[in-house]
Amino acid sequence: MDGSNPLGEFLRARREMTSPERAGITSWGRRRTPGLRREEVAQLSGVSTDYYARLEQGREQHPSGQVLDALARTLGLDPEEVAHLHLLARAGRGPVRRSTRESVRPSLLRLMDGWLHTPALIINRRMDVLAGNRLGRALFAKALEADEPNLVRFVFLDPAARSFYPRWTQVAQSSLGALRPAAAEMLNDARLTDLVDELSLRSPEFGRLWARHDVRGKAHEAKAFHHHQVGELTLTYDSLTVDGATGQQLIVYQAEPGSHSAQALALLGTVAAELPSSAPAPR
Repeated sequence: MDGSNPLGEFLRARREMTSPERAGITSWGRRRTPGLRREEVAQLSGVSTDYYARLEQGREQHPSGQVLDALARTLGLDPEEVAHLHLLARAGRGPVRRSTRESVRPSLLRLMDGWLHTPALIINRRMDVLAGNRLGRALFAKALEADEPNLVRFVFLDPAARSFYPRWTQVAQSSLGALRPAAAEMLNDARLTDLVDELSLRSPEFGRLWARHDVRGKAHEAKAFHHHQVGELTLTYDSLTVDGATGQQLIVYQAEPGSHSAQALALLGTVAAELPSSAPAPR
């Protein structure tokens, strides 16, 4: 997935993306280093250059909260990135763990099945699709054709994703931003490691974006779709944590009432009516 130094890799990626101007540094002439130099980050954060270099190199992996906050200010991190930085500093690698099959509560499946006009999916932190109601499975039919459907794998490896998501680049960045925190929390998860390794080998675009270490949780956003049966839709989604099911999220999609997207979603509902009731995705 990453090397044995996720904290240092994140710091280096953020440093290289922070402009001197943003950090308040006046620069003259051409700079050979993208972003800030190590010594500049160290000086602005109140630590020695040697100490900061050890952090990036993985020779120092237990900085204090005060040091982390100073680095976050220097690098202009937003709240999600600050939380991610602290998580990386706390995380430790344990033995490789093969995860067991995750199940979705029957009561939640029944609840989703009652939403006739609202597509809904259940995903885990790896963005595996665990279940979906009729309309959710009709909307994501192309993504769910795989034996073990995973939304990130679909985005980067399935050619159908390029037409399904008209704003593919935005979706790709958002998907990786949501997957990155899972990588910090699940360093010893074999399935997540296998997923990232597979995508890194098969998709140069994934490798390039993954190296940026962007962090962005899935919460609320408008997303454009081009469905092979009903055409263009713009839906907003909300991501809700499923209590009592570690890492599971309920993703609910809605169309603006009275919009063309609402009409297209209603048409898709006629297709969805032929599907069986809510069920776990094929795995």
